[in-house]
Amino acid sequence: MQNTLSNQIYNLAKKLWPINRSITGDGVRKTLSIIKEKIPELKIFEIPSGTEVFDWTVPKEWKVRDAYIITPDGEKICQFKKNNLHLVGYSSPINLKIPLSKLQDHLYSLPNQPDAIPYITSYYEKRWGFCITHDERQSLTDGDYQVYIDTELFDGSLSYGEILIKGQTSEEIFISTYICHPSMANNELSGPCVTTFLAKKLKEFKKLKYSYRLIFIPETIGSITYLSQNIEHLKQNVVAGFNVTCVGDDRDYSYLPSRKGNTLSDQIAKHVLKHICPTFKSYKWADRGSDERQYCAPNVDLPIASIMRTKYGMYDEYHTSLDDLINVVTAKGLEGGFNALWKAIEALERNSYPKVTILCEPQLGKRDLYPALLTEHTNSKVMQMLNLITWSDGAHSLIDIAELCDSPIWELYPIVKKLEDHKLIEVHNEPS
Repeated sequence: MQNTLSNQIYNLAKKLWPINRSITGDGVRKTLSIIKEKIPELKIFEIPSGTEVFDWTVPKEWKVRDAYIITPDGEKICQFKKNNLHLVGYSSPINLKIPLSKLQDHLYSLPNQPDAIPYITSYYEKRWGFCITHDERQSLTDGDYQVYIDTELFDGSLSYGEILIKGQTSEEIFISTYICHPSMANNELSGPCVTTFLAKKLKEFKKLKYSYRLIFIPETIGSITYLSQNIEHLKQNVVAGFNVTCVGDDRDYSYLPSRKGNTLSDQIAKHVLKHICPTFKSYKWADRGSDERQYCAPNVDLPIASIMRTKYGMYDEYHTSLDDLINVVTAKGLEGGFNALWKAIEALERNSYPKVTILCEPQLGKRDLYPALLTEHTNSKVMQMLNLITWSDGAHSLIDIAELCDSPIWELYPIVKKLEDHKLIEVHNEPS
């Protein structure tokens, strides 16, 4: 297999796939340590259980050693070591024999997806349970079942990772992804894998306009914890950003706005998706469901939007064992998610306020900017250049101009460079 970018991202996903992750615990730490192998500058933080974070409290740490059920016939089922989705997240320890009628109260299955193991958690309420395919649940016979869950809940810590890649300014682009779901490929394994390679690519650039802050956190409690420690800095410095999740399938592209809906992140996300996939799905703030809820909450209001492939909750395999690395997430899908986000980052970096330096339209011919032979194609290119020039008044940004010209912003980059080289425009970082 060629070592292409898509395969590199996919191979990282395969390596992280079997790890049992939750909102706390060794699975999160192991995941962060593997990501740190790719981006050694990643700093890992531990926030103690019991720490108050706004209206929440960092929970106890959860450790799993084993879990299974033994049927009346002696068969071992719902084995955690075979599929970590079998155990309800944060299950309390238990070792007892109960009849099937009592066991049913602790079993979870999906009648409409009889061959899928559902993903169920109980982070903040003490309980135990198992997830099972509905077909297998229907086949259970009356009798006594031995239930064994070897877990531990204790005062430990919540772990998260952060990398800051400094640019020429203190203004920051904030990129967040979560690392708390076990063995589901689009939600959420695709997010940290793509984000890892975004960080690797950003590190290759010697001159970035913005600084980039990328974090790998548990969903909800992780973003709340991170905000509780960094909110003032983020509010003062973050000018744009993206929540990265569900970026690995090869079915669709999706956009979820910030709460305000009119930030630079929103403008760029919609622009990029319109030009790489005109049929992309555009959602409303009412459709939110991930960490954008925290980043865009009232009195926080960071400019965070989401660029996704198929949105969470909008594909049949979501939150089940069917969300896998074979039928749902592909190397091509991961690369598509990466490319969409990278085009957005590149648009942020190369966005500017061009301003013409002459009066009226320039004489393009004497500068060899006008084609010797005018065809439909070359005429289109000339009009693209003239359209860029006509909107280069210092008040419109390049992303504004791209929208006005109905042109992908990346097609304007070489034109800006050419006009700048001929001293027909000046490029400014702020409107003038």
